[in-house]
Amino acid sequence: MKDGSSRPPDLGDLEEIARIAFRALPAEMRRLVRDVTFHVEDFPDPQTMREMELETPFDILGLYSGVPLDQRIGAGPPGDVDRIFLYRRPLLDYWCESAEPLDHVVRHVLIHEIGHHFGLSDADMRRIEES
Repeated sequence: MKDGSSRPPDLGDLEEIARIAFRALPAEMRRLVRDVTFHVEDFPDPQTMREMELETPFDILGLYSGVPLDQRIGAGPPGDVDRIFLYRRPLLDYWCESAEPLDHVVRHVLIHEIGHHFGLSDADMRRIEES
């Protein structure tokens, strides 16, 4: 929190935390996601809620939206912009419940969503984290 108060981080604060986490990633990883746009929102939108079959908007911390690198065919133009969403309110809830430092939580979710950009499944990432 920029001003040292006890207020929760706002969208701009969380965006800055994510920006710092991203800059700390290896250069090769950053290069491979240079065309991905990053968005920080309070909650997923209603369409995302339906598509992901979420019971509550707190059921998701982040989301990769786009075509994973391993599914791209040829050098044709992409059909959609690759995006990574970080959801502030669910992240803050998780942070409070886990007692992990917020920058660690944001970094973990950011890396997880970048993993989806690379075409990794949740199971793939769990195996990587466990090894």
